[in-house]
Amino acid sequence: MTHESVDVTDLTAELQFASKVAREAATIVNTFYVGSSEVRYKNDHEPVTEADRSANQHIVARVKAAFPNDGLLSEESKDDLSRLDKERVWIIDPLDGTREFIARNGEFSIMIGLAIRGRATLGVVMQPESGLLYAGTVGRGAWLYEAEETIPLHVSDTDKTNRMILVSSRSHRQQITDKIRASLRITSERVSGSVGLKVGLIARQLADLYVHPSPGCKEWDLCAPHALLEAAGGRITDCWGNPLTYNKRDVRAHNGLVASNNKAHDQVVDVVAQICEEFGFNEDDGFW
Repeated sequence: MTHESVDVTDLTAELQFASKVAREAATIVNTFYVGSSEVRYKNDHEPVTEADRSANQHIVARVKAAFPNDGLLSEESKDDLSRLDKERVWIIDPLDGTREFIARNGEFSIMIGLAIRGRATLGVVMQPESGLLYAGTVGRGAWLYEAEETIPLHVSDTDKTNRMILVSSRSHRQQITDKIRASLRITSERVSGSVGLKVGLIARQLADLYVHPSPGCKEWDLCAPHALLEAAGGRITDCWGNPLTYNKRDVRAHNGLVASNNKAHDQVVDVVAQICEEFGFNEDDGFW
């Protein structure tokens, strides 16, 4: 997949559609959130709930009806690989942060992204518990919808790493992350679940950097947040500074990711890559 320039002038209808569908899915998820939701486990011990499945069913049906010629990749749907022949592919995580949903801490989101020719181009991240909706299109801008307000989003201007606020995961704290933080001399940190919500904090200038030096993320975890952050002036690469591409046969992000306000991204990547290699990882093999 190449990162060709993508014409985004005609994606207004898609962004409005994705925002509406995300709100609809949030209503479904909230009915389970305030009630009870059966938890099952996938083969790799990842939890999945009735909320995941119900939201997925709704989003997938709406996308297929509205854009029957587009490809589709969703965490909770069987991937028949027919999407590989498509130029436009909707990439969906119907409930990112299932563990946070089960813990009832509110830090989960619904994510709907659109990749065009392998590039994350449009992203919607909806937080059902708070009602916050993030939406953006690369080259056109990003917005936060809160109650009746529409707030334009743009990343911070913080360009010194020791002044940056790092956003990190609530669980799975890694020694490698602590070493990266120390090397960048970062002293401020926020904790959040869901990749989408972490990126939302960067887009709102409530954080400046997120580093994920591990293989856990898949395309549905990244496409919508990637487009949203880029639309807000930020940047996402892998831990060695390579661009992330979408609609690949293997949907795993083997080389992790670095998301930032793009003010010192290359400098951060230099440090991250060096530390990853000190821990025995390399660009060719990734984290696996």
